[in-house]
Amino acid sequence: MIIGIINYGIGNIGSVIGSINNLNIKYKVIEKEQEFDQIDKLILPGVGNFKKCKEILDAKNFTKRIKKKVLEEKVPILGICLGMQLLASSGTEGSTQNKTFEGLNLIEGKIVSLKKLGSKLILPHIGWNNVQIKKKSNIIKNIPNKTDFYFVHSYAYSNINKDFIIGDSTYGISFPVIINNKNVWGTQFHPEKSSKVGLEIIKNFINI
Repeated sequence: MIIGIINYGIGNIGSVIGSINNLNIKYKVIEKEQEFDQIDKLILPGVGNFKKCKEILDAKNFTKRIKKKVLEEKVPILGICLGMQLLASSGTEGSTQNKTFEGLNLIEGKIVSLKKLGSKLILPHIGWNNVQIKKKSNIIKNIPNKTDFYFVHSYAYSNINKDFIIGDSTYGISFPVIINNKNVWGTQFHPEKSSKVGLEIIKNFINI
C-alpha cells in the first residue's frame, strides 16, 4: 500500500510525513499531477485560506486528479483541517463580500466562519478540544468518546447531511469535526499533531 500525501505548497506537511513514518507505511509526496498514479489512499493536509488553496489545486490540475481518483477509482481520501474544508461544495473564506468559492464537492456542505455560525469566542480556535462521538465508525476505532484533539481554525463545515457526521466539537457553537461519506473522510482537527490518539486516527484510516 502507498499513501499519497498531497503537497501543494501550503503548510508544513512534515508532521503528516512523520506520522506515516511512525506507522512504517510506504508513502509518496505528491507534487506533480502524474504522481497520483499507483496511489492506494490519499491524504490532503491544509493550512491557510480556502480560496487561495483551491486556486492552487486548480492551477496544478490537482482538483481534476483528486476527483478522478476518489470518484472514479474509489480511492479513499482523508482531508485534514483545511483539507477537510476543501472537501466541501463551497466556502466563503478569502472573500471580503461574503462570496462563495467552489470546493472539491466530495462531501456536500458549505464552509463558514465560526463567528457567522454563532460563536462569540476569540478566533482562531486554537488548542485542545474534546470530540463528541455521534456514530460508530472504523476511523475512531479505539478512540474513547470526549477524547481531546488539537485544533487550529476559524471556519467550519455547515449545511452537511447529519448522516455524514461521525463526531463534533464545541467552541461557542457545535460543529462537525469528523465526517465521512463512502470513501471520503475528513477531520477538522490535526491528528498528526494530536499525540497518540491522533496517530490512531491516521492508522485507522490506513486500515479501512
